[in-house]
Amino acid sequence: MKVICLDCREIHSREELHRRIAEGFAFPEWYGNNLDALHDCLTSMQEEAEIRLSHCDVLESRLGAYWPRFLRALKHSKEENPRLRLVYLKDEEAEGDA
Repeated sequence: MKVICLDCREIHSREELHRRIAEGFAFPEWYGNNLDALHDCLTSMQEEAEIRLSHCDVLESRLGAYWPRFLRALKHSKEENPRLRLVYLKDEEAEGDA
C-alpha cells in the first residue's frame, strides 16, 4: 500500500499541496496540479493507497475557499476508487508518528 502523510503545517499554498501529493504518489508528468487532475489520478490508481492528513485547521486557514473544494475532491475520489483511503489524524495522533 502506498501511504503519503501530509502535515498541513508544512504546506503553504495550493501549488505545494498538489506537488506533495503528486510526488508522493508518483503521478504522471501530465498531472495538471488542479482538482480535476487530482480526481483523475486518484480514481485511476490501481494499487491500495492512503492519504493521511494532520493539522488540517492550519491549511484550512491558509487556503480559504479552496480547502473545502480540495476535501470534496478527495471524498469524491474515494467514493469512486475503493482502493483509496483517507485518514484525518488528530493532532496528538500525528505527534505520536513524529
